[in-house]
Amino acid sequence: MFLLLGLLRQIIRKGALTVIGPDGRSSFVGHGAPSVTIRIVDPSVIPRLVFNPDLALGEAYMDGALTVENGDIYDFLDLCFVNLGWSSGHGLRRVRATLKRLVRRIAQHNPIPVARANVAHHYDLSDTLYDLFLDADRQYSCAYFASADETLERAQEQKKRHLAAKLLLQPGQRILDIGSGWGGLGLYLTQTADVDVTGLTLSTEQNAYAQRRSHDMGVADNVRFLLKDYRQEHGRYDRIVSVGMFEHVGVGHYPEYFEKIRDLLDEDGIALIHTIGRADGPGAANGWINKYIFPGGYVPALSEILPAIERAGLYVTDIEVLRLHYAETLKAWRQRFNMNRQRVAEVYDERFCRMWEFYLAGCEAAFRHGGLLNFQIQLSKRIDAVPLTRDYIVDWEHSRSVEVAATGFPNQRYLERSGGHVK
Repeated sequence: MFLLLGLLRQIIRKGALTVIGPDGRSSFVGHGAPSVTIRIVDPSVIPRLVFNPDLALGEAYMDGALTVENGDIYDFLDLCFVNLGWSSGHGLRRVRATLKRLVRRIAQHNPIPVARANVAHHYDLSDTLYDLFLDADRQYSCAYFASADETLERAQEQKKRHLAAKLLLQPGQRILDIGSGWGGLGLYLTQTADVDVTGLTLSTEQNAYAQRRSHDMGVADNVRFLLKDYRQEHGRYDRIVSVGMFEHVGVGHYPEYFEKIRDLLDEDGIALIHTIGRADGPGAANGWINKYIFPGGYVPALSEILPAIERAGLYVTDIEVLRLHYAETLKAWRQRFNMNRQRVAEVYDERFCRMWEFYLAGCEAAFRHGGLLNFQIQLSKRIDAVPLTRDYIVDWEHSRSVEVAATGFPNQRYLERSGGHVK
């Protein structure tokens, strides 16, 4: 306990933390607001918290060996990230981070069978779970908030509109959506721009759901969803979009990924990659996230992405950095999950609920204070594939916002008619 308190005193400089030990005695770290209290129930977790906190903290909370008594798990993790910032920590934690970075290519080796298993671990969970915290269109990526008080539904619709604007869509174009999820973006694109969409996913549950949606919406002739790895795709496309998938590629596969983008993209085509990114330079995956949430995943720095794009012979025609948008998205997901927590417990169990709480709370805190953000990277083969200025993005969004104001969101109109979801 002495070592743990010493470690916490090195970290907590802003705000105050009260730690109640297994013997019931309280210790105080830091001072001022905010103030959070945690209780360590099981003494066996203390050495693990000292020597491997990245993994042990989440496991202790999942198992009920560590609880939060003044505040909740978000308050505690937010306090930690406010103090840690971009830092990899002190002492052993910093050494461990360095070692993980040295072996990260092994941990992120994602050939197709491994990639399929990694995707199934997270995305083939119960439909009920995702219905209870996502928006009705099941957008499971960073939304686009014009202001922090907007609804999640509007922000997710604005995200799709923002992506579509950067694709410079024309009727009849062939679009490839790599990592198409539950189909919301592909369906949006074909509805708003009269394009032909092929979506690829490795999740059997997502693929079945997306296929049902396209059939029920009467657009199956224009939108198809395939259970397929991007490396198995052939042909040429006018536009390629990939949202929230690049984090699963693996740093050793970046050259392969962008070479495939190049080969699939038409000569005057445009590609748009939307990915979580890190501001602090190359690193390694968080141990707890890698074990319980996204095995094989990694959040890249821009300095790791751009060299692979350059070697593939592609132009970077635009980069936009979305900063607090994902923090607001995660806040909305976390609040919705908490509201429906009992229903999730009925599907899974209490330990799963605590795991998901820790996941959503930790990610939100990391996007607010830990150097995580989002990149939207636009690519082309030709230097003149996009206009000279970015005015076309605003112009397209404005034209569609007027259209939406008159008629309602395309996907939303269908979802309202179908009771808010498709089964």
